Amino acid sequence: MSYTKYLLYALVCFAGLQSYAQSNFEGLGESGFALNKRLSSHYKFNFAVRSRYYLYQDDALNFENRQLDFVHFSTLNLDYNHALSLGVQYRLRATIDGESDELRFTQQFNYTKKNHALRFGHRVRFEQRILDELTIFRSRYRFAVDFPLNGEKLDVGEGYLISSIEGLLSISKRIKPELDYRTTTHIGWLVSEALKLQFGLEYRFEAFNIDTEEKLFLLTSAILKI
Repeated sequence: MSYTKYLLYALVCFAGLQSYAQSNFEGLGESGFALNKRLSSHYKFNFAVRSRYYLYQDDALNFENRQLDFVHFSTLNLDYNHALSLGVQYRLRATIDGESDELRFTQQFNYTKKNHALRFGHRVRFEQRILDELTIFRSRYRFAVDFPLNGEKLDVGEGYLISSIEGLLSISKRIKPELDYRTTTHIGWLVSEALKLQFGLEYRFEAFNIDTEEKLFLLTSAILKI
């Protein structure tokens, strides 16, 4: 089965989104490393470290570190298709770019369904973002699809594609409700039974109901199963 049309669709989405970029456009990079561990058929946990940095801002190429994220998720599989997760994240910014550090708590529900090689995923998240001067309550919904690029089963040495769209609503007593939209595409390789490498692009429309800011992210990550 060929999935060329899905890859072309993802590329067209990014091309169309980038055409809207204006003076408030920023380009960033994010590199991450994650460790996944399954303790039983029902429970697994994840630790990740991510670094985010500017690549383009103020209409010029400019490399500048922005933040470090330290993330933990614990996931309970209710059955083959449904899972509940709890997460905690600490974002370090004060000593890097002078902005507020952040403590974030996450509650997540995930539903996946597989149809031959295609796997569809629905994810709902509720987050409490605690900063120095305010707390933001954020709700998120993401729809994702992933599939191997060769055949119907992912084997060692083969590639895969993940594409998703996500809507976000942020609410706080001190700021107006904010709507965000994100679209993301990753290409990954199963290097070994334990290691995956992923490269991707993510385009964000942030606060598009107030004063739209557009950001393009270059994403790189390594995922190690232990």
